[in-house]
Amino acid sequence: MQTLDSHNLDGTGVEVTRLGFGSAAIGNVFDAVSRDDAIEAVGTALDTGIRFFDTAPYYGYGLSEHRLGAALAGVERSRFTISTKIGRILGEGLPQDGDALFSVPPDIGYRYDYSAAGVRRSLADSMARLKLDRIDVALIHDVCPTVHTDTGAFEGFFAQAVECAWPVLAGLRADGVLGAIGFGINDWRTAERLAALTDPDVILLAGRYTLLEQEAAQSFLPMCLRRGISVVIGGPFNSGILAAGPEGNAMYDYLPAGPAILDRVRRIDAVCRRHGVPLAAAALQFPFGHAAVAAVIPGMRSPDEVRTNTILMEHLIPDLMWQDLWAVGLLADDAATPRGLTD
Repeated sequence: MQTLDSHNLDGTGVEVTRLGFGSAAIGNVFDAVSRDDAIEAVGTALDTGIRFFDTAPYYGYGLSEHRLGAALAGVERSRFTISTKIGRILGEGLPQDGDALFSVPPDIGYRYDYSAAGVRRSLADSMARLKLDRIDVALIHDVCPTVHTDTGAFEGFFAQAVECAWPVLAGLRADGVLGAIGFGINDWRTAERLAALTDPDVILLAGRYTLLEQEAAQSFLPMCLRRGISVVIGGPFNSGILAAGPEGNAMYDYLPAGPAILDRVRRIDAVCRRHGVPLAAAALQFPFGHAAVAAVIPGMRSPDEVRTNTILMEHLIPDLMWQDLWAVGLLADDAATPRGLTD
């Protein structure tokens, strides 16, 4: 698998490299990252050939976008593709998440807003933080029951996203202001509902098609392939456990991993080790077995992580390793593996 390989999102003319840069990490997810390290990480990504950078207002409550904008200032615009999201408006005095996922200033919070005015405000704010006059990819963010846990609130935001936000994005796409549009989501069933009511170019699915989870292969990925919707896989390491392994303070789905997950990862890791394959290399490359997948975007917080991920993407993986994972029930029967892309 080559980092520099690129993919055109559903024929839109928007090109993404197979390995993208997930910018939540430079927004201080889990732990603080210094501004210098964040900017150097982005520069290292460009130097290694990564041209696709995904961010969102939510990541560090604007910090990720600010840092990405600073790092890309002066870089020729044709050298990179920027994806950001709408759905949250930032501001002073607004509430913050209670789970402290990001290390952020105490005076900045957000409110959910999927209205037409909210879309325009969010995009304008993002462009100001990014120091750009256009966004390549705009995604409606977190219209998920896992985020909006109250059923009534979720259905209300779902309706607002489809009836209000989507027509604005579609209009901006038609006018050439946006290159591609879609959804950034961590629930594949909801993604199917949204796709049935809209015509997305791309869906960013976070943490739900990985070495640990392949339910999305049942109907979501085939639907995307059939309709020509490009899929970007976020969270290929499932919040870190598929990169760091099952020991120590392993995280899964933004929380400490439980015994069942730890055991499953140990078994996957054992198979990978028998074939001389790093667990993280298998995790990064696995999603590309499905033809609907355009890119993976692991979070990167340092130059070393960038360099490591580019090496992992190019690690040769024997077909027999995937077959062994199937044989012991560690891959779903309908999960596609990158056979033909490996040595």
